[in-house]
Amino acid sequence: MLAAMSSRIEVLYRVQSDAKSIAARAKAIAVEQSVEMPVEPIDDPYVLSEIVGRVDDIKDIGGGLFDVRIALASITTGFEAGQLLNMLIGNTSMQEDVALVDAQFPEEFADGFGGPRHGLAGLRARVKAKGALTCSALKPQGSTVAALAALAGRIAAGGIDYLKDDHGIADQSYSPFAERVPAIAEAVTRARGSVPTRYLPSLNGNLDDLRKQVALCRSCGLDTVLIAPMIAGLAQFHTLVKENPDIAFATHPTMAGAARIAPSFLLGKLFRLLGADATIFPNYGGRFGYTPDECKRIATFALEDWLDLKPSVPVPAGGMTLERIPEMLDFFGTDVMLLIGGSLLSTRERITEETARYVEAARAYQAA
Repeated sequence: MLAAMSSRIEVLYRVQSDAKSIAARAKAIAVEQSVEMPVEPIDDPYVLSEIVGRVDDIKDIGGGLFDVRIALASITTGFEAGQLLNMLIGNTSMQEDVALVDAQFPEEFADGFGGPRHGLAGLRARVKAKGALTCSALKPQGSTVAALAALAGRIAAGGIDYLKDDHGIADQSYSPFAERVPAIAEAVTRARGSVPTRYLPSLNGNLDDLRKQVALCRSCGLDTVLIAPMIAGLAQFHTLVKENPDIAFATHPTMAGAARIAPSFLLGKLFRLLGADATIFPNYGGRFGYTPDECKRIATFALEDWLDLKPSVPVPAGGMTLERIPEMLDFFGTDVMLLIGGSLLSTRERITEETARYVEAARAYQAA
């Protein structure tokens, strides 16, 4: 039996248009993202009243841009991750004059998707931390298993909280996943001292591969992993989260710029809804073009009280340096995980000492 009334997702789109055309343009988006056909032939009262998208508001923000709010039926998502994105921006992503900016979800989405299973408090507890968390990355691409394991041990000896694979390190012949993960896990365990450093292998491949990789991680005593949802697929990511409630998932933003979706919504809100315990994003002033305002919005969406979901840890990254630690903590506060990769790796033979200096700088700030 069809529900008498369907709850609605309130979706905010930014549309480039002239004032004369915007009403028709908004209606066309509402139809495209709901029934994807002319409304006139539809004679089913339920479809007309509950399923067809509804334009709720149009606001001229200047410069030929309009903020358009459209209400879409929650039931059309099937509460499945891929279908959710399809209904929010699917066909419209191919229209160059529209971007998805934000969405407000009804309360049932918390039960439907679950959000982070561990979140900020869980990731702090894993490494016995109270304030800002520290993280680095294993690079470069092309390194052997032995080289990566040796590097991991040296960084772990410096007291880092989290140490992740570079997202481009997958299951290549020079560093097979099944060999790399046990070797690095052992090196980290052997080297770590008072800080129980967590190693995050980068998951990759199809769903069968991903499941096998998670099982291998667990067998190595690992409880935290890295995944790129826009590469692996939102549905596969969410499936892994549901199947592995004991594992914490950090998400990587690769391919996040391939669709017209605001990074704050995609990385800060949608990934959180689907189960990201930590969300990595390009920080301002690095080698990517995100503005301070956009970075602040990502962090806010990740942490704010929302749908009774646990907060996801914002992880600013991308060309960050040790010298910027006070600046980043001034900007983001201590509910954050700093990710410094290349700058730390550049210290070469002093990497253990520089890692310790990095960790101490973060600790000293939160103690001030």
